[in-house]
Amino acid sequence: MSSFTIYPAIDLRDGKVVRLKQGDPARMTFYSDDPSKTARHWLEMGARWLHVVNLDGAFGEPDSKNRAALRSILEVAGEFNAEVQFGGGLRSVETIANTLALGISRVVLGTIVIEHPSAVSEAIDRFGAEKIAAGIDSRDGMVRVRGWAANSGMLATDLARQLQALGIRTMIFTDINRDGMAKGMNVRAARALADASKLDVIASGGLDTLEDVFAARDAKLA
Repeated sequence: MSSFTIYPAIDLRDGKVVRLKQGDPARMTFYSDDPSKTARHWLEMGARWLHVVNLDGAFGEPDSKNRAALRSILEVAGEFNAEVQFGGGLRSVETIANTLALGISRVVLGTIVIEHPSAVSEAIDRFGAEKIAAGIDSRDGMVRVRGWAANSGMLATDLARQLQALGIRTMIFTDINRDGMAKGMNVRAARALADASKLDVIASGGLDTLEDVFAARDAKLA
């Protein structure tokens, strides 16, 4: 990457800002019932991007409250001329199109890249590679899908190479074992995926200290 970017994450569940430990809905920490206020907090601190996750959509549940929250976040982002990337439950080209039409800068695709890779190619052709990113969420090296509930049976390194072949340029990598645990990111695995795929990689999951941020920067990750 030509510059180092920090993506503050806003995870949405039932329209509220939360954090899950290792993707488990039963291990949820509540932070705020005002996602737009959370967005403003990050943007006032200088963030130029926000990473918004629709947990309800990822779990295949009704997500109308999260969609309303997303719109409020986009309004605030517009005030700061900031950009928003959004993922969770985007499992058809039509849903991707409708989401981008809201003013999203980039969508993050997960389950669909495993189950319908041809749809990912179609989305890139229609909207451009700069609008489409992929999320690789893995536990012990194996990719998890459908809100991390199911094992895809595919190694993260194999999927990373396939994404590059599909035309994906940007990938968000999360080590599920570390996510929400505040014990540090798996920078080594993220860097290995970047080397294997030649993609720009955003390291995610487990970030705790400023040293974690420096480690990502020094590894030429976001």
